[in-house]
Amino acid sequence: MKLKSKPSLPEDEFKDLGFGTKISAQSKRLINKDGSFNVERRGLPFLESLSFYHWLLEMSWLKFNGVVLLAYVVINLIFASLYMLIGVEHLGGITGTTLLEKFLDAFFFSGQTITTVGYGVIHPIGFWASFISLIESMAGLLGFALATGLLYGRFSRPNAKLFYSKNAIIAPYHGMTAFEFKIANARKNQLIEVEAQVMLTMKESSNGKALRKYYPLTLERNRVNFLPLTWTIVHPIDEDSPLKDLTPDDLKEAKAEFLILIKAYDETFSQSVHSRTSYTIEEITWNARFSNIYNESEKGITIVEMSKFNEIEKVQVQGKFKIKFKISLGQFTSLRFSVKQKILTRRIKISF
Repeated sequence: MKLKSKPSLPEDEFKDLGFGTKISAQSKRLINKDGSFNVERRGLPFLESLSFYHWLLEMSWLKFNGVVLLAYVVINLIFASLYMLIGVEHLGGITGTTLLEKFLDAFFFSGQTITTVGYGVIHPIGFWASFISLIESMAGLLGFALATGLLYGRFSRPNAKLFYSKNAIIAPYHGMTAFEFKIANARKNQLIEVEAQVMLTMKESSNGKALRKYYPLTLERNRVNFLPLTWTIVHPIDEDSPLKDLTPDDLKEAKAEFLILIKAYDETFSQSVHSRTSYTIEEITWNARFSNIYNESEKGITIVEMSKFNEIEKVQVQGKFKIKFKISLGQFTSLRFSVKQKILTRRIKISF
């Protein structure tokens, strides 16, 4: 399958985008829907590839809270076991009589010590109990300082949270078709100078080898100044488009994938933020258009129905269409028209 392409930028700049041309030819997709890369690195030593800081910053809030809670419980279990190891008689105020009750008293005393609460009911007696409680109080100060830093880092880290339409579409567009998808800001903050970059990657054969080629797609507009509503990003499939004359079967055979990169300036953080995703051929709906999601309130406020953000409507593609244009009779003397009166020009309606 040979593609016609006239990239708007030098071809070398889009040779592989960092994914490579040979290895990535067999990949199911290059970029996952959540923006992560579909790459798994193996063979690295565990300690060299381990980064707790980045791992704790990038995980979800649910996982982060779970990790913090789990770490707090495990540390208290460890110190409670140490208190039991030296003997609970070194802890004054223990009221438990069974082994479990004594362990629970030691566990709750550990929780009071690590948070420096110190209610005074249970207190250390002797050198070893005092020494362990000293180490635990220091570990608590350092641990909570670390947790506070991570919490601040997660809150202060600038990132873009965008809604992407679940499916991209191939829709009628000004007498031709176009590749389209929608984005919207998921937060109430303001994004300005929003830029979009879309690239098509497909598998092709060269000298009997499967290679993945990359084609930048020219957009109807690649930048908007503000993003208070939604933005439908459009690539017209004209004569210069690499999608020209390609069918869904062609794209499926070539394992086509549309790579999306969005860049914007976040007014809240005063920094640039990025977002990325991709669409595979299975995530593209042909002969469709996005549903209207705009309304106006009685006060004249524009309402965006985000519950309908992913809704699309099928459209009928007409097999016949009509064109009206002016034609000079002098230019078509070879054509045999039945002319009943002498005129210089006339309108001809052609149907095909």
